[in-house]
Amino acid sequence: MRLVILTLLAAILSISAAAQDRPLRVAIVGLEHGHVEGFLHALPSHSNVQLVGVADADPALLAKYQQKFSLPATILYKSEANMIERAHPQAVLVYTSIAGHRHAIEIAAQYGVSVMVEKPLTISLDDALAIRALARKSRIHVLVNYETTWYSSNKAAYDQLTQHQLGDVRRVVVHDGHQGPKEIGVPPEFLNWLTDPAQNGAGALYDFGCYGVDLMTWLMHGATPLTVTAVVNHDKPQIYPRVDDDATIILQYPRAQAIIQASWNWPFGRKDMEVYGATGYAITVGPDQLRLRHQHDPGERQITAPPLATGESNSLDYLAAVLNGQIQDQGDLSALGTNVTVMQILDAARTSAREARTIHLEKLSE
Repeated sequence: MRLVILTLLAAILSISAAAQDRPLRVAIVGLEHGHVEGFLHALPSHSNVQLVGVADADPALLAKYQQKFSLPATILYKSEANMIERAHPQAVLVYTSIAGHRHAIEIAAQYGVSVMVEKPLTISLDDALAIRALARKSRIHVLVNYETTWYSSNKAAYDQLTQHQLGDVRRVVVHDGHQGPKEIGVPPEFLNWLTDPAQNGAGALYDFGCYGVDLMTWLMHGATPLTVTAVVNHDKPQIYPRVDDDATIILQYPRAQAIIQASWNWPFGRKDMEVYGATGYAITVGPDQLRLRHQHDPGERQITAPPLATGESNSLDYLAAVLNGQIQDQGDLSALGTNVTVMQILDAARTSAREARTIHLEKLSE
């Protein structure tokens, strides 16, 4: 009997290992989001991921990306449902407008297919709660991709806090943004929905405020802030008449504060974070550098952050690791739970800016 059990266990482990060795079958839903180009450029370097389908209702967009990336016609589809039924992906990567995320997730959930969307999760707290309920019911993963998740400098700053090198966190300042989507020349289909509040949720407030809110939620281990206060500017109404182009969000916690500065008005692109504790600080410099000073240090020093672990250094390896059971997507920057709280905060920030008042929050029910 023992020999039979050992033989069965060995067979199960062999099957599991073989499944993990096979490339993860992924498909793209939507081509309106300019970040899809980054995925398609990165794909050839990921032998653990296979693109099996691309779905978009716009034939002009399908033709554009087919030509640019030499996509075979056999993987192009007009609808997400048809693509899933024929191509059988294990996960879909959503590159629609932010408002399109919920619908794309609803379709994927019908087939038990996991999803990774581009930041932020969606456009409202109501949508976020509906997505959470759907993910639980369908038992799928819903993940959110932020560029800054794959910055080793952010992980090093987080480790400085959790390893008690900085003392208790007191203040976090995050700067994110660039000169503006039109100014940097994003594709027209991308610009159209970025500047539409019904499709993007807001302007810079959502587009870049989400990075800082995500980072702060992670640093605070998912805690909900007591209050959210936000102000927005329309410094370039001739370019962005319908949405804000500059935003500041203040999050108040019992013993800490975050100031998140999101803008389409920086003189250059930036994504950096300052973490101040009771006994030191860590300031990120680009993707992999960190400026540090601890309480008894004679001065500041700059270090190169340790590289991120395998499966945590980019979105595709992370997705594969989560679906293969190698990483538990709980409490991290891409996790659904983290990003439901992010949406609670962003929704409150939008209301705060619109109504010129501070919004008081309570922890969401599980």
